[in-house]
Amino acid sequence: MKLKIVMRPVFILLLAISFFIAGCQSVTPPSATDPPPSGGETPPSGTETPPGGKEEPAPQGDPKATPRNETLYVNGLQWGAPTNFNLLSGNAAFPINYGNSRELVYETLFMVNQLTGELEPLLGTKYEWTDDLNMKVELHPEAKWSDGKPFTSEDVVYTYQLGKKYDINWSSFWTYIADVKADGPHAVIITLNKENPNKLTVLDSIELIPMLPKHIWEEIEKKAGNDLATIRKEVNADPIGTGPYKMYFYNDQKITIVRDDNYWGQALFGKLPAPKYITHVIYKDNAAGDLAFKSGQVDVSQQFIPQVWKMWEDGAPVRTYLKDAPYYLPGSMPSIFFNMSKPGLDNPDVRRAIAMAIDYGKISELAISGYSAPMEPSLTLNTDAESKYVDQEAIKPLQWTTDVEAANALLDSIGAKKGKDGIRVLNGTRLGPFEIECPYGWSDWNAALEIVAQNAKAIGIEIRTKFPEAPVWTNDLQTGKFDIIMNTPAGGVNPSQPWDRARTIMYSKGVAPIGEMAFWNWGRYKNDQADAIIEKIPATTDEAELKALYTELTQIWLKDIPSIPLMYRPWVFDTVNESVWKGFPREGDGSNIPPQISMDGAGIKALYQIHN
Repeated sequence: MKLKIVMRPVFILLLAISFFIAGCQSVTPPSATDPPPSGGETPPSGTETPPGGKEEPAPQGDPKATPRNETLYVNGLQWGAPTNFNLLSGNAAFPINYGNSRELVYETLFMVNQLTGELEPLLGTKYEWTDDLNMKVELHPEAKWSDGKPFTSEDVVYTYQLGKKYDINWSSFWTYIADVKADGPHAVIITLNKENPNKLTVLDSIELIPMLPKHIWEEIEKKAGNDLATIRKEVNADPIGTGPYKMYFYNDQKITIVRDDNYWGQALFGKLPAPKYITHVIYKDNAAGDLAFKSGQVDVSQQFIPQVWKMWEDGAPVRTYLKDAPYYLPGSMPSIFFNMSKPGLDNPDVRRAIAMAIDYGKISELAISGYSAPMEPSLTLNTDAESKYVDQEAIKPLQWTTDVEAANALLDSIGAKKGKDGIRVLNGTRLGPFEIECPYGWSDWNAALEIVAQNAKAIGIEIRTKFPEAPVWTNDLQTGKFDIIMNTPAGGVNPSQPWDRARTIMYSKGVAPIGEMAFWNWGRYKNDQADAIIEKIPATTDEAELKALYTELTQIWLKDIPSIPLMYRPWVFDTVNESVWKGFPREGDGSNIPPQISMDGAGIKALYQIHN
């Protein structure tokens, strides 16, 4: 089916998930390479059937087993046993997780489409700015909750107000919002904070905040005495949402949801989603999950699979969104950040020399199985949705490529001479040893940093890798206790990109000094012109002006180099096995369905397309 896109693509793309989200993005997206949390349960034994066709019966002996040909199996989104399905808890289990616009049980007002950067209608039918401070959002009049009660503007107001009342996932949006009020039963008015009128963050909010039923959660609040700590203890084992699925069964090994055949969205999508059940199997590690996926016990995998092409070369009906390398669409740029106060590293020519010495092709090939296209250094991803915001010809003279000879020449030109040990000394400062760090066990990142260290040595800069436990890395990152450190600057698919990424890398206002906690700009970079541009972009609607601002900001970044992106990486992996379910979206199929793992944002449209 084709959805009518009502909203103006506005200069779109942008947007930032706000300071809170920036803090959350101090970690990599789920699963890539980082090992799953300890304590993961063993996979189900004897409760799941092997892949089969339409005639495959449900396994015997398990009262909650579901027919294989009616069940979509997924992995990589939940590690460890679920503890609750409460959005206000801060750690809700699949499929309630906050942050990826997951639309299975709770729905958002709009769905973000990674392919276009646009917001598509869901609970909201359209939005428009009625003036510089007010956005009107119209709601789908047929939307209702799974208990049959109508979804109205009061639910929207209530959900937003929860973020104002309590310190929860979407509280940070109230930094930019002054009020949310009903405009009749099927419309709301969102009013910006006139002291901080950031339209981009409001666009993020309408595709990111899951709507909660007022008639359910008001009672939970009353029972808890409006105490957030008590509210967070609510398991919410049978969540009432507007989405196409309801809770069916869960234990330490799997979570199963069942289709709501009374789903209101038939009025929007034209039919029900194909799978009657969706089961997320909880594996103990990537290896177990990959093995189950290859054999067809899992249909959709969000795990990092090394050398995925070997699966189809071995005969498994496995596919990726892109037919050829790099197989996945980029959604983030894991990068290294420099501590701008460290002697030697405080010199932009030294940082540029390091950038020129890095073998990005080797990182792509050895660290992430070739899933990264050749690096084109910029604040934007190499996608049509983002790269159009920068004048590519204007930034080209400043972009670096791997060129060891030129890197050495640059260091020679600034008087950095090699000592007897081969390490250069600049103005009395030996260029190293510098530590470069990321968490232990994040194998693709670990491998990437080993390559950076080797490359730096080739130009006379000594860099030593350091792989602490993740909590230590997080503390080092936020307090500035590092020389060079790796992290993903504001990854994720949301309408605020690439503004959010730029703000996370470069914006200096509100950033605590080294030694105190900072949730963005970890290297404490400071450039007044960059700050001014970052503040201006959210209020800019003229697309030509917007492009000029992004181009100038990118030029500043390319000159100063506070960070170096090492690879393109999908925000979520979306690999499918078509042993049972077929027809998943693929590049060039004309469906405009993004590879957002069949359940996040506009990716959920895949559930209406697949078939046995």
